[in-house]
Amino acid sequence: MTIHASLGPLGPAVHEALARLRTEHFAERLWNRDGTLWSSDPTVARECERWLGWLDVPDLMATLLGEFDAARREMGRRYDRVVLFGMGGSSLCPDVLRHTFGRVEGSPELTVLDTTCPLVIEKLAAELDLARTLFLVASKSGGTLETLSHYRYFFERVREAGVESGSRNFIAITDEGSGLHEESQAKDFGHAFLNPADIGGRYSALSYFGMVPAALMGLDVAVLLQRARAMARECRGEDPEHNPGLDLGAVLGAAATHGRDKVTIACSPGIATLGMWLEQLLAESTGKEGKGIIPVEGEPLLSPSAYGDDRLFVDVRVAGDTANEAALAALRDAGQPVVTIEVADSLDLAGEFMRWEVATAVAGALLGINPFDQPNVQESKDNTKAVLASWTDAGGGAREPEGTGGGDVMAQLQPGDYLAVLAYTEPGDAVEAALDRLRHRVMEKHHVATTTGYGPRYLHSTGQLHKGGPNSGVFLILSDARGSELPIPEEPFGFKTLFAAQWVGDLKSLRDHGRRVSRVPLHDDPVATIDELSG
Repeated sequence: MTIHASLGPLGPAVHEALARLRTEHFAERLWNRDGTLWSSDPTVARECERWLGWLDVPDLMATLLGEFDAARREMGRRYDRVVLFGMGGSSLCPDVLRHTFGRVEGSPELTVLDTTCPLVIEKLAAELDLARTLFLVASKSGGTLETLSHYRYFFERVREAGVESGSRNFIAITDEGSGLHEESQAKDFGHAFLNPADIGGRYSALSYFGMVPAALMGLDVAVLLQRARAMARECRGEDPEHNPGLDLGAVLGAAATHGRDKVTIACSPGIATLGMWLEQLLAESTGKEGKGIIPVEGEPLLSPSAYGDDRLFVDVRVAGDTANEAALAALRDAGQPVVTIEVADSLDLAGEFMRWEVATAVAGALLGINPFDQPNVQESKDNTKAVLASWTDAGGGAREPEGTGGGDVMAQLQPGDYLAVLAYTEPGDAVEAALDRLRHRVMEKHHVATTTGYGPRYLHSTGQLHKGGPNSGVFLILSDARGSELPIPEEPFGFKTLFAAQWVGDLKSLRDHGRRVSRVPLHDDPVATIDELSG
């Protein structure tokens, strides 16, 4: 794995950051779990130290290869499909792996369910052979509302279908002692994988949360961990310029502190969804205290004239791939800073998980923030619960709240801003293409960065950045009211109501933080509505 950089105007700032990392003996202190790297406050430093289990987890997982092999052999015989319920750090790594490697011959097909959209859930339920489906219920806390709602819905479907020993079709991935762990014991799940408690969700790719799905879908976990461990060894090097994690972290941190906080991620087509995982890692780790790195994932690469001077471009490519090279060469020639990371093949994604985790920890130190907490994530969850309670108390389900519309929020875009399009609708190729057209149009007209996120997934990914990061975001919520009110066992509301309550709750949270936000209903034709916004 090699890295090349054309830093342009960022060069002096990056060299200064590298010198600081060298003087502070950052690598040695990181691997010694020294929390004072991020704060001189003893309480905050101890809290940081509590979340550094990801540093050693590839070594730990490598001692458990027999466990992964046994699970793969047993489950591969019994199941044709694996459906993972999870949000954010519990689902993004498996989603990257399934998009990158597809279905491995002789192994079950992996599906990731990380939406409360009733259209998606109803379609998935209709296509599953429940007796031949294994359900992974993945939640670190064991109390994630979306994940527990998925579990309860499908557990009831399996029971109603009369599947023999149907509870054995469920596996938990969680922390020991969580509510989900207790549920797995009470309901006699097929297995419970108990993750180390000192690993936060977005740093959990190389733990059970990523490696169990990888094993079940037939990937060679031993090779994945080998690549991660090799990267970890390189990231122990004291010289920051030859330490791949420190080197990248110095670039990210220097860019964010010198006005180039929009990190635009370009990946080879075969590993394109790596950007989704990087988006959460960067946004949730650094977007707080009015600071932050704004990851720009999936944005079309245009000519240099479409960009301002607030960008850093990072190109992650598989060796031999030149799909993005012409556009990136033009950006280099125009003086934009471009970093190119070349990996040998798709299995090197595991090494990239480790490199970027280290780099994010470095960038957090340079920004002067704690990269392991997420102080604003709970707000939208609390708002969602409040909305659900008010609707339930009023004796009904989802309804159109007052004052949730908005004018042309895009007219408020200024240089240095970014537009975040938050789509509460069913994902699909046609919607993706429409969102791409909208982003293209905004970039050409306003010369600002653009991001997109499907609700409620983004609440567990970029939601922290939206509320806690720089007040440079302009937010457009697209709400889709289609679908049936699928009942959620043990809850007085169904998925349609929950889906609506989540965008209403986040809208309130964004407004409470003084963000510029508006909402547009998608009606019966989401693609047509999005295209109208493109103008």
